[in-house]
Amino acid sequence: MSIHIVALGNEGDTFHQDNRPSGLIRTYLGRSPLVSGDESSLLLNAASTVARPVFTEYQASAFGNVKLVVHDCPVWDIFDSDWYTSRNLIGGADIIVIKYNVNDKFSFHEVKDNYIPVIKRALNSVPVIIAAVGTRQNEELPCTCPLCTSDRGSCVSTTEGIQLAKELGATYLELHSLDDFYIGKYFGGVLEYFMIQALNQKTSEKMKKRKMSNSFHGIRPPQLEQPEKMPVLKAEASHYNSDLNNLLFCCQCVDVIFYNPDLKEVVEAHKIVLCAVSHVFMLLFNVKSPTDIQDSSIIRTTQDLFAINRDTAFPGASHESSGNPPLRVIVKDALFCSCLSDILRFIYSGAFQWEELEEDIRKKLNDSGDVSNVIEKVKCILKTPGKINCLRNCKTYQARKPLWFYNTSLKFFLNKPMLADVVFEIQAGVFQAMCLLICAEMYQVSRLQHICELFIITQLQSMPSRELASMNLDIVDLLKKAKFHHSDCLSTWLLHFIATNYLIFSQKPEFQDLSVEERSFVEKHRWPSNMYLKQLAEYRKYIHSRKCRCLVM
Repeated sequence: MSIHIVALGNEGDTFHQDNRPSGLIRTYLGRSPLVSGDESSLLLNAASTVARPVFTEYQASAFGNVKLVVHDCPVWDIFDSDWYTSRNLIGGADIIVIKYNVNDKFSFHEVKDNYIPVIKRALNSVPVIIAAVGTRQNEELPCTCPLCTSDRGSCVSTTEGIQLAKELGATYLELHSLDDFYIGKYFGGVLEYFMIQALNQKTSEKMKKRKMSNSFHGIRPPQLEQPEKMPVLKAEASHYNSDLNNLLFCCQCVDVIFYNPDLKEVVEAHKIVLCAVSHVFMLLFNVKSPTDIQDSSIIRTTQDLFAINRDTAFPGASHESSGNPPLRVIVKDALFCSCLSDILRFIYSGAFQWEELEEDIRKKLNDSGDVSNVIEKVKCILKTPGKINCLRNCKTYQARKPLWFYNTSLKFFLNKPMLADVVFEIQAGVFQAMCLLICAEMYQVSRLQHICELFIITQLQSMPSRELASMNLDIVDLLKKAKFHHSDCLSTWLLHFIATNYLIFSQKPEFQDLSVEERSFVEKHRWPSNMYLKQLAEYRKYIHSRKCRCLVM
């Protein structure tokens, strides 16, 4: 018998009493917990670890002969990159532990908003423990200075942790340190309680199965053939960063052109990308007004660096499209303009690789003062309204995430008319998703096409047989569209889907529209198969003989 525990989240930098770094799960597995001064019945052998790309697997023995398997997943990206693995981990868990550091409020809210809803959908009535690890900074100090106040504001409060536990129906624990009390008695006691409950439940289910098997002695029932497994369509990895950089290099769909002070074209760009990282460009392109921003330094930076030219007599203006020509922006600062291509490449990469930007600028400007001047102007462009510019040291900022992950990002423009040039009118239906898939194939947006494929498969798999039989769903038409628009994975899956639900779709008139090759495939993989129907008849005879035997007895 075994117990499977899944631990999710990162508790941050934690240490033993002798200052050796360790984590919550590893610390718990490496100790012998004590209960009421006596040695606990939980005895762990030397835990073995297996390195995986997204999680670490620990194996140990608990309660003497019970196998304990723990999967520790500190990175939440597993839910984005490998949904099938993460779903199987949660679905097969007996106990789930969600851990976080109380001094990392940004990560806490990112997890709460993006990943907790996914976990709630995948939970299968298993106990959940939420462990808040660490001591909050300046929590006990009554000081009201701005520094202490900001420290307390960056911490996850007890109320927020308890609220999260209520959403999941979980047990909430606060572990101020990883010592013997918090690990062995507090966390360990709660975890071992749920382990015993899981063992009791498994033992009860095992006894029920044994009684059922003992009751059917004598004639053994025939083994029924199982349906063929449907092909699995794996999620495609995101190409977001590379696609964004290619957008800059290929100069596709540009709507703004930068010129130097001599009115010579320097580089082309996209308003929405620039506005996603900078309030200066929001002000320049009239996405926001000075009243909205209310920061004099941003307004001054915009006026000092850029000017918009709408003169029809501008060189090259006669060759521009009369529909919606790109906006012409004059860069007033000559030094800044000479480095503009490197600055835009830095912005399109997420505006966080400061060392690379500084090296690129030094290759063009010999004077160190000029380099510092251009870097300072870039910092002013990225400044957040109402806050002091904190980007003083490029090296300390190097390891931080791209600005797409923060408040000023492309999410700001989602479902808003400003800067939008395409509007999709769709709903959560199969036919609408197929229409979007067709558009994605036409415009060569492969990832959107793959997302549509996954959505169609998920929707069809979730439909019960009665709904498939009653609704007006032309599955053959979906199959033909998938083939015509080069969606090979979806077309193969649809053929298996028709074969798996053969009794439903074979009764519909559109089934006759299948080609000879398609019908041959469906007949070969159909369910129920002829072999299964034969076995089912034998099974019914067996049940009938059992009933007759009971009547005689």
